Amino acid sequence: MEYIVLALTIFGILALIMLNGWYGERKKKARFVEWLRENYGVLPEREEYKPEEMEKISRYFREHKAEGFHIDDITWNDLSMDKVFQQMNHTYSAAGEEYLYYLLRTPMQDTENMEVMEQQIQYFSANRDKRVEYQIRFAQIGKTGKYSIYDYLHYLDLLGERSSAKHYLGDLAIAAALLLMFASVQAGVLAFTAAMSYNIVSYFKTKNEIDPYITSFSYILRLLKNAEEIEKLPVSVLARELEELGGYRKKMGKFKTGSYILMSPARMGASGNPLEILMDYVRMVFHVDLIKFNSMLAEVRKNSEGIDRMITLLGYMEAVIAIGCYRASKETWCLPCFHGGKELLIEDGYHPMIESPVKNSIMTKKGVLLTGSNASGKSTFLKTVAINAILAQTVHTCLAEKYSGGLYRILSSMALRDDLAGGESYYIVEIKSLKRILDQPSDGGNPVLCFVDEVLRGTNTVERIAASTQILKSLAGRNVLCFAATHDIELTHLLEMHYNNYHFEEEVDGDDVVFGYQLKKGRAGSRNAIRLLGVMGYEEDIIEEAERLAEHFLESGTWLA
Repeated sequence: MEYIVLALTIFGILALIMLNGWYGERKKKARFVEWLRENYGVLPEREEYKPEEMEKISRYFREHKAEGFHIDDITWNDLSMDKVFQQMNHTYSAAGEEYLYYLLRTPMQDTENMEVMEQQIQYFSANRDKRVEYQIRFAQIGKTGKYSIYDYLHYLDLLGERSSAKHYLGDLAIAAALLLMFASVQAGVLAFTAAMSYNIVSYFKTKNEIDPYITSFSYILRLLKNAEEIEKLPVSVLARELEELGGYRKKMGKFKTGSYILMSPARMGASGNPLEILMDYVRMVFHVDLIKFNSMLAEVRKNSEGIDRMITLLGYMEAVIAIGCYRASKETWCLPCFHGGKELLIEDGYHPMIESPVKNSIMTKKGVLLTGSNASGKSTFLKTVAINAILAQTVHTCLAEKYSGGLYRILSSMALRDDLAGGESYYIVEIKSLKRILDQPSDGGNPVLCFVDEVLRGTNTVERIAASTQILKSLAGRNVLCFAATHDIELTHLLEMHYNNYHFEEEVDGDDVVFGYQLKKGRAGSRNAIRLLGVMGYEEDIIEEAERLAEHFLESGTWLA
């Protein structure tokens, strides 16, 4: 009787532990669902993204960037697009965030899929319950840890060809030893002990070899499981994607069947269940998990393209939801309109990373030359236009009251620096950067929309103005819409037939400088750079002499000695 009471007590304790764990998971899920319902458009709090994390997130893009025009590294870094992505990253799975990153770096060059994507974005924005159901599934797919799923998949290639023959032979050796016992118990026991010892030693050797590769299988299984659940949540706007997803999932049926042998909690070292522990001993002796690993590896290799498509489809679906969340986080946004030319119109556009931005508007059919002092707003305006053009062609969303433009190939040459590792000066880096814009095909194809900040700042004034004039004139004569910022007022005269002149200006009021950040037509007329010296406490004779020299040059075109 005492044993029965003890057994029941132990069983009751185990049952309570399991029930508590189940209840805790249910409560955690309920809190997550409530958060999703009540915080649409709010990013979850998290630590700042580290460089290695952004490298991981960019992995899907690196795998697929050869498929068409993409935002190159120079332009992406010029515009600080990592931060724009982070602000938009309302995703919960690795597939979702890696595809969203890819989407932002791959501006659509036609309108074929834009209308469909817009219908999908609007559906999830309007149907909260369905959106939450999908987001729960994406959260259950989850992230991949330190590396991208593509890193893990490539690591599988390091395993080479694998055969389960030696494992089967080990099992046969144990069976033969058991049979031998009927003829000679002593010989059978010796043979059984030898076979068992060999299997256990070789098990741990092989287990250590494959352990680093289990993560990829675990993620694929989560993809398959949640893809199946998502297929049970059909929505008409995703009919094509869901049908394709189901086809690839079914092809992976052999991979999933029996995967418990390899991926159970005991195999992953996360369970104290007695049956699981017993099963672990079975694995050690008979290598059933190692045999299953080789089978699953073969299935992954056979279905590598299908796995990639599943990641793409699921990533796309979650990216669509994330775009809607991003829109909800912004006070003002609009849908872009596209036309066949290079004309660009933006009304009340603003930069996404500025907390209280000054909105600006522009409409131009030809290039734009911006002048104004440092910190007046030139670079921010260039980035505002560039980022909105990218958002228009990637997530079909613009941060403006109105946006109308062509389908552009977008490039920039702005935040350059010396290449110390390559031994190249700033000027060399700059002219190489500009050359890649000039090398864009000018005959046929979509127009180039390019942004240049301080053209050829890395050389002397005379050569800078001469070379800048010809480079900008060359760009204006091609299938290019160029926005360029400069301090060289001479360029506004030399290029006034090719570029529209706009400027930013500031006001010096006593000891204070007020920047309006408002775009104005025409070239900059103020000469506040010298006056700012006074604001910063420079001696009056320095300021007066500088004013005299500048006045003489503007009147005569020559400098006083």
